[in-house]
Parts: sequence; C-alpha cells; structure tokens
Amino acid sequence: MERRVKKENYVIGPDGSPLTVADLPAPSTKRWVIRRKAEVVVAVRGGLISLDEACERYRLTVEEFLGWQRAIERHGLAGLRTTRIQDYRH
Repeated sequence: MERRVKKENYVIGPDGSPLTVADLPAPSTKRWVIRRKAEVVVAVRGGLISLDEACERYRLTVEEFLGWQRAIERHGLAGLRTTRIQDYRH
C-alpha cells in the first residue's frame, strides 16, 4: 500500500522563508505592521489565497490591498511604513 503525503501549498514569504495559509496573520489582526501586510501581498501574488479571500478575511477594500501592493512594487517593504508614507507618495 502506497502512502501519500499531503503536500502543503506555500509561497516564499517576504523574509525568504516558506509561508503557508496557517502562517498568515490572524483574521482578527488590528495592527498592520510591515511584515503582516507584506505576507498578505505575497500570499495573494503567489496564489496561496485569492484577492477576494484576502479582502474578506482581513476586511480590506480592494483599493487598500492594491495600495499595499503598489507600495511594495515602487518602494520595497519600506513603502508599507505608515509613519513615512508622505516620503513615498508623489
């Protein structure tokens, strides 16, 4: 009898380590630090969860999520820093 091991889906997180659905921030997250925002963006980009799932799970608007994604594309993780947002906006 052949044993089948269930392969868990993962993506490479912003810190370079594997990121699974279980590793994502809790749905009740209130404090969105850079790492948590980046983990959600990476999970959606990598197909771990859909954009709709992310928005529903974290009560985000599509615009808010896309803003996080744009900030990473333009400025790297530092673009997600809320205290310096004026420095990154044009």
